[in-house]
Amino acid sequence: MTATTEAPDLERATLDKAASENFPVAPFFLPRAWRADLMAVYGFARLVDDIGDGDLAPGGADARLLGVSPAEAADRLVLLDAFEADLRRVFDGTPRHPLLRRLRPTVRRHALTPEPFLGLIAANRQDQLVSRYETYDDLLAYCELSANPVGRLVLAVTGTSTPERIRLSDAICTALQIVEHLQDVAEDLGRDRIYLPAADMKRFHVQEADLAAKTTGASVRALVAYEAQRARDLLNEGAPLVGSVHGRLKLLLAGFVAGGRAAIRAIAAAEYDVLPGPPRPGKVQLLREAGVILRGEG
Repeated sequence: MTATTEAPDLERATLDKAASENFPVAPFFLPRAWRADLMAVYGFARLVDDIGDGDLAPGGADARLLGVSPAEAADRLVLLDAFEADLRRVFDGTPRHPLLRRLRPTVRRHALTPEPFLGLIAANRQDQLVSRYETYDDLLAYCELSANPVGRLVLAVTGTSTPERIRLSDAICTALQIVEHLQDVAEDLGRDRIYLPAADMKRFHVQEADLAAKTTGASVRALVAYEAQRARDLLNEGAPLVGSVHGRLKLLLAGFVAGGRAAIRAIAAAEYDVLPGPPRPGKVQLLREAGVILRGEG
């Protein structure tokens, strides 16, 4: 089977991952054009993360589509370089990968610039080179690349970007990234990555070995609770974004904030015991949080 015949399956497998995210990616209530554009952006973001995490579909089809030789198909930095080259074709040519071909009409419709996409690629390059973060500010700088571009793209696609909305969106996106890191402490450690700031680990007397334990000790729970509160504060800071827009976009943004809050509640309900596996909220909790936000109660 050639990469060309494999392409539709690869594209669908990547887009289907949207269902497992903490927040709604392109819910049914949005206009069809918005859903198509948001799924195109999601496909890019999901694929670049899969490259950076080594989670591409087996068989090497993505590498073949990007023009990477079988000998280098396991080299994530090579793949990211090839992916960046293909991204640039979105703006001045014809990209090779189907998910980037899907992105091209979205970029043209909304006059999107390469910068947010390049930020997401840079974050995944950083993941190959940096596996520990000394301070919370260091982690925020990483989130500026790994998370905030997504919110900026949502605002651009929906034609609602303003400097203040971008600021609020950045707070929400950073919070969602921190929450994901808290849910995935054990999984990230399996990849030799720790997104809990070293200064905070020291403050709570947490060693790296504590993160590899089968049970979550009191010190780790206290550290996770501390970082969860930081994420909660960021969500609260960004929440006014929801009230600054109207209609269906308001529902979408409420879903983003609700997804973060519901995930934090799930972590708290698990008593901050994240090592056995990621605590995840149910749909009822997500809808409850969205209702609170839309009623302006929180």
